[in-house]
Amino acid sequence: MMETKGRVWSVSALCRAMGDALEARFNPVTVRGEISAFSRAASGHCYFSLKDENGQIRCAMFKRAAVLLDFAPRDGELVELRGRLAIYEPRGDLQLIVESMSRAGQGTLFEQFLQRKAKLEALGLFDAARKRSLPTMPRTIGLVTSLGAAALHDVATALKRRVPHIRVVIAPASVQGAQAPAELQQALQSLYRLCPTAGGPPAELASGAGPVDVILLVRGGGSLDDLWAFNDEALVHTIAQSPVPVVCGVGHETDFTLADFVADLRAPTPTAAAELVVQTQTTWLDGLDQIENHLQRAVGRHIDTQSQRLDTVARRLGRPSGLVARQHQLLQSHAQGLRFAVQSRLRDERRSLLDLSQHLPQALRRHAQQAQDRLGRASLKLGLLDPALVLERGYAWLSDEQGRTLTSVAPVQIGQAVSATLKDGVLGLRVEAVTPKRAASA
Repeated sequence: MMETKGRVWSVSALCRAMGDALEARFNPVTVRGEISAFSRAASGHCYFSLKDENGQIRCAMFKRAAVLLDFAPRDGELVELRGRLAIYEPRGDLQLIVESMSRAGQGTLFEQFLQRKAKLEALGLFDAARKRSLPTMPRTIGLVTSLGAAALHDVATALKRRVPHIRVVIAPASVQGAQAPAELQQALQSLYRLCPTAGGPPAELASGAGPVDVILLVRGGGSLDDLWAFNDEALVHTIAQSPVPVVCGVGHETDFTLADFVADLRAPTPTAAAELVVQTQTTWLDGLDQIENHLQRAVGRHIDTQSQRLDTVARRLGRPSGLVARQHQLLQSHAQGLRFAVQSRLRDERRSLLDLSQHLPQALRRHAQQAQDRLGRASLKLGLLDPALVLERGYAWLSDEQGRTLTSVAPVQIGQAVSATLKDGVLGLRVEAVTPKRAASA
């Protein structure tokens, strides 16, 4: 017995049939959810996902509808969309073609972001006054990112191109997922132990490695979900505790995290973070070359001036050839000696600059240690003036019912209640007699 064969669909025909079924069954449709992975193409079209706790759907908003928006959509925002369901035939994907979008309140993640931001801002962690300037010439750069992230390659390439002579210490950590905040904190703490502190240089200096003078915290772009680890409160506090400046280059230029606000400097991209933290080696060498050229031009102008004066004197002397020749030879000798002196001075200045860069940190640490010792001695002296030490010797502090200190019997009345504060508590007393102290006889 032969089976009856049903209709055989082509793929495109099946997609069109599914689209027609959706059109007849649902459209137009209004749906509410949170924006995720929002992007705007160069054409002006917008692409993103709309999600809730249990599902998500891809969305496309073409330029003709996007230009009518009265706000800038962001990941995590809760919105209401009106549009139509359709099948994108080249991939067979279900998508929502958005015709209008309006805010429906803040999304859950975005609302948490704003709440945390307000809380940490109230603690003063984002104040501009606590931001530190970056070192001009860092000896070692600390880098916190994932070993598998493209940001690591971008930063390493930029640093190798600009300052191949500067050492980079990488502290790897996850940059996404539930474990990321704890790993990022551990990575930062490991770099803090390599930083110079008021207590002296790190132990690693003994091995010849320079201390970490600045830290880069980087990762590539992503949605609010992807970057959520950098909004962790504990991570923000850890960044605030850094003994050296921190540069945060997380996401793209439009992405903001709480780590950006607490860092000493926020970079729009990981590559920009690497470029901001150092000036190129060529820049410093070019500066020295400019100084050298300036000195050489100044020397040349001085020689030209003196040559003109010599020519004038020679003319006044009736051009005595022998004298002019000797003076000319002497002038050339002076010019050669002056050029040599300029070059020698430049070499000395370069060596001096290198010596200063090596000895200045040690001098600063000695000064900080001396200041700390002075503070300790001042603290000891202040402790000796503590009123509690007087109470330890058996004395008491008397006060009336309003808490005012009693230093004389004049205002005290018989029957009045007073308090006596001892070293370990307070006694409530009532005055039974008042005996003024007799004045000393003349």
